[in-house]
Amino acid sequence: MLQCVFLLSDSGEVMVEKQMTAHRVDRGICGWFWDYVLAHAAGDASKVVVSPTHYLFQVYRNGVTFLACTQVEMPPLLAIEFLSRVADVLTDYLGDLNEDIIKDNFVLVYQILDEMMDNGFPLTTEPNILKEMIAPPNIVSKMLNVVTGKSSNLGNKLPDAAASFVPWRTTVVKDASNEVYVNIVEELDACVNREGALVKCEAYGKIQVNSSLPGVPELTLSFSNPTIINDVRFHPCVRFRPWESNQILSFVPPDGQFELMSYRVKKLKTTPIYVKPQLTSDSGNCRVNVMVGIKNDPGKPIDSITVQFRLPPLIASADLTANYGTVDILADQTCFWTIGQIPKDKAPSLSGNLRLEEGLTHLHTFPTFEVKFKIMGVALSGLQIDKLEVKNTPNAPYKGFRAQTQAGRYEVRS
Repeated sequence: MLQCVFLLSDSGEVMVEKQMTAHRVDRGICGWFWDYVLAHAAGDASKVVVSPTHYLFQVYRNGVTFLACTQVEMPPLLAIEFLSRVADVLTDYLGDLNEDIIKDNFVLVYQILDEMMDNGFPLTTEPNILKEMIAPPNIVSKMLNVVTGKSSNLGNKLPDAAASFVPWRTTVVKDASNEVYVNIVEELDACVNREGALVKCEAYGKIQVNSSLPGVPELTLSFSNPTIINDVRFHPCVRFRPWESNQILSFVPPDGQFELMSYRVKKLKTTPIYVKPQLTSDSGNCRVNVMVGIKNDPGKPIDSITVQFRLPPLIASADLTANYGTVDILADQTCFWTIGQIPKDKAPSLSGNLRLEEGLTHLHTFPTFEVKFKIMGVALSGLQIDKLEVKNTPNAPYKGFRAQTQAGRYEVRS
């Protein structure tokens, strides 16, 4: 049972405070939490923190920290999933999520929190129902609120979908174009050691669906190779029994865009590109040479390739150039090499010299290279959609499919 939810800015300011139960949580807990965050490196603070008086759960999105508090033991994933759902709903309502938007729409944010939880327990978390209860903001409604002095967007009646067996779908879909699109989006995480051996390579993927179908359609989605999938997580619309028995996704979709499922594919054998760094230091100088090329051609163009690394400490000066792309050294001593696409006639390489500080002869700390790329039209995990069946629609709908892969945490040690 969650007792209170706070929304904090990047400076630790409390922007929204919503007490969920009769037991009031003192705002001073936010000060204790912020001291804890400052004592840890950015991004390293745990999602679950135990204070002297409370259990704290946090989710960070776009400069906003969602913080929940309780004094009783509860499943941590319940609190984290609820906070993630709050962040997703607010992003859906407001179009984006940052400190200024939260402050400009304080009343709306407070109303949404009030409907999403009742007496410390999650209640209404489906965006379709919430939008019937609380109208999304627009220019006309804001002008009327200013003229009439009204500040509430709450509706006067209970949404029809609240009593439906598919509460994630509105009872009447307006302007349905009889189309459905399925998109596989994957992130590739990889780690290459200093000898060039692939230590770890796995893909984290999502199946995103954009549905604009009339009525209450029944969809069935199957894969050519579902056995490669691990650690699946489903949208509430997915029926678990067909997946458990035959690895088939059977569901009644919400209207609009939503994430149908997420998954992980382990122990991939190769990466699409290679990055080969060489650093040799002697007599106060460090010679740098980094080569990039295609290792396993995915059959589609590899775009938006970048390589970045932080300059080692005790570097007095750096002179780095590339035979392709642009090289920038940022104020935080990060070298950012933008390549784009790899040309067919030559392999991009970065070379140059790092001058060590006075008194040093050899480099003792070697950097880790972070690689980014994007590939449209292919899922590197090998996951393929076999068939999508749509039933209970007046006419045969248009079905579109797409896949893309981008680098997640792709590191090359030197």
